[in-house]
Amino acid sequence: MADSGTVHEGLSTDEQVAGQSPVALTFVNALPFFLPLAIFPFIAVAAMYGGWWLAGPFAFLFLMDQFDTVLGTDTKNYDPKLPAHQLLWFKLAVWVWVACYPVVFLFAFRQVFAADYLAIWECVLIVLSLGSLARLTLNAGHDMMHRRTVLERRIGEVLMASVTFPQEITEHLYVHHAHIGTPKDSVSAPKGQSFWQYLPRSVFRSYLDTWLVERHRMARRGLSVWHYTNPVWRYMLETAAWYGLAYWIGGVVAVLVFMAISAMGIFQLRMVDYMQHYGLQRVRLPSGRYERVKPRHSWSIAYRLSNWMYYNAQRHAQHHIHASTLYPLVKHSGPDEAPQLPGSYSSMGNLVLSPRRWFEKIDPLVDQWRENFYPEIDNWSAYDSAAYYARPDAFEVISEILNCAPRLAGWMNRNPRVLDGLNSREFTDLELRGEFGPDREFERTVRQGLARVYWTYELDVAELQARIAEFPARSAQDSLEMVRDWTNDKVFQICIHVIRGSLSPAEASIAISNIAEASLDAVLAAVNEDLVQPHSTDGIVAAVVGNLAGRDALFRIDLDIMLAFEGQAGKYQDALFNGCVETLQKFTKDNLLFAKLDENRPKAAHALADLPNSIATTDSSAQVLDLIRTRRVFANGAPGIGERFDKVRIDLLSDDLVRERAISDIGELLKGSGSAQPAPGMIDDARGGFTDVERAARILQLTHAPELPEILTPDMVEVFRSAGNHDLIPADLAQRLVTAATLWRNMRGILQLVADDKWSIETASPASTMTIARACGCDDFAALTVTIQETAEIAAACIDDLTK
Repeated sequence: MADSGTVHEGLSTDEQVAGQSPVALTFVNALPFFLPLAIFPFIAVAAMYGGWWLAGPFAFLFLMDQFDTVLGTDTKNYDPKLPAHQLLWFKLAVWVWVACYPVVFLFAFRQVFAADYLAIWECVLIVLSLGSLARLTLNAGHDMMHRRTVLERRIGEVLMASVTFPQEITEHLYVHHAHIGTPKDSVSAPKGQSFWQYLPRSVFRSYLDTWLVERHRMARRGLSVWHYTNPVWRYMLETAAWYGLAYWIGGVVAVLVFMAISAMGIFQLRMVDYMQHYGLQRVRLPSGRYERVKPRHSWSIAYRLSNWMYYNAQRHAQHHIHASTLYPLVKHSGPDEAPQLPGSYSSMGNLVLSPRRWFEKIDPLVDQWRENFYPEIDNWSAYDSAAYYARPDAFEVISEILNCAPRLAGWMNRNPRVLDGLNSREFTDLELRGEFGPDREFERTVRQGLARVYWTYELDVAELQARIAEFPARSAQDSLEMVRDWTNDKVFQICIHVIRGSLSPAEASIAISNIAEASLDAVLAAVNEDLVQPHSTDGIVAAVVGNLAGRDALFRIDLDIMLAFEGQAGKYQDALFNGCVETLQKFTKDNLLFAKLDENRPKAAHALADLPNSIATTDSSAQVLDLIRTRRVFANGAPGIGERFDKVRIDLLSDDLVRERAISDIGELLKGSGSAQPAPGMIDDARGGFTDVERAARILQLTHAPELPEILTPDMVEVFRSAGNHDLIPADLAQRLVTAATLWRNMRGILQLVADDKWSIETASPASTMTIARACGCDDFAALTVTIQETAEIAAACIDDLTK
């Protein structure tokens, strides 16, 4: 005899506290579970007589929904240690369903096609009632698939096949139960995913996951996936048998109707699946494994009538703990063990169909569940991210990016495939995971040195072009897609190095510029190969303008590009120009480096011979500034066209009239600048900020271009260095301006990764502000603020000295 102080494991927590005894199993207790059988006579009579009798099945189901809450809840638990023979009546309730279902279904289905006295609307209502019956059938099949005998499991397969869903046996047992509450389970809907997004994904994944699981199981047994013992073939034969019956009864139309009935059943099944697990995730442990399944990972509910109708399906939380337990022995989980749905399945189903209402009702309960069961977790953004559900094994880096760089995280969630590149040797060999060396400072220096050497020296433009040349592209479209994927992988790796401190944004911009030049060269070359005329002496040059040319670009930069032609204008020139523009617009779609190319940019191509005249006669210095910040990235066609473009550019910028007018215009802009106070995120228009330093560099270039043509580099940092090295300005002044330009470049670069539309300094996470400070060479954000103010003051004084 058990000790009187022992609490029976079959009792709920409330019953244990109250000292209640377990409930015995009797015939009377089993009777309510025969209630679902009542729908069979309603459907049979409706199919036989039609007319008002058709209201019977729908009235029955409607009353079941209405009385669900009226009859209240049932939280009692049956004693799991009672003799097996006492379960006979409960088993019989399902067995009688199994026996009645095919008879009634096939009779009603045949009536739709064989009963001439039934009108079309009556046949439609019969089909709809069979769709409702399909949901109950799937529920009976679910109970059978969890039975221990082979016969019962095979019967479960036949029932599931009658709704074209027999693969649910494998998917449910080997995927859903094993991976509930994780991205590997398509049945567990993440928070924020609507039912209409969930439905197609979960249905498709059910078939796909079944195939993958059975292929793996067959391989583990040393057998081919095509071996006859693969259950998939049995599922297909069972389903084909049902469709064969449908065809025999009514031909092709009957097959289509059978598909519609199956679709209704699957729709209702997935609706319940969606409700049972929405938003409830298992926590990922430091080891990379997930916590064990607990009742908290399923929504629980205790309405008495629904439990009778669905064989205790509402006790889903405990079902996932003891999956093979017969349905009357499944315990109810109270609110201390599992979250409780706020309504019956029918009322929740109405909410499911309206995502806005569903989210308003359930999402606060999901948040409450997180607070109650996981108080130690204060940030669930990684668990809610699309990237996590696409690449669950990358959870740690996803969490890191979400905390440090919201803007990069947004792009990652839209394009999670880029996470795969972080598993490549190219990235992992530079990461040097684990501790090494005498101290952390040594480790940091080594990592920074490796990343800097690899990305800014080893991978120069020539090396990148050589790697792209190895792509097996057969057309411009092939080349475009391959180069875009390659660009995204490379840029994403560089961005991760930046947020981890292995590369500064200024260093990363060098690598980004090289990647941009190599990728644009490859894409435009592919267009020219498709369009170029044999033996043509014409040529084309492409040059990037603005931030990208000046190596101030890091992430999602606008592609300002200049196209120049050499040769006689005509249809060929127009076709080549339009082909380049159209290809670049496609190339910049879903591109991590480039923002999508504006449809109006570039507006037209320049004739190389006309370029000097068009620039020299303009009244605006804007085109002159564009020409200063221009870097050639592609040349094709006539020999030497690239060098001729560079010469035209240098000659134009050395022209006295052009220079004097531009210097005067830029000087006026400098006098009226500096209205804002320098602060993180506000450095462009501050006095001594990025724009002022940029303008100072351009004045230096235009002033000294005739005697030092090499100063006409798009990179403003190189402008100051060159001016200092050639004694055009004092060396200490040049160094101060280099320091200011580098800081502004670092600040602008890191903000491109961090600052999305919702980001602000006031609400930014500590990890985000620390990432910004570290990227700018400061220990913390407060130190960065001081550094920005001091640097802006020094830069402003230097600029005043230059422009006296």
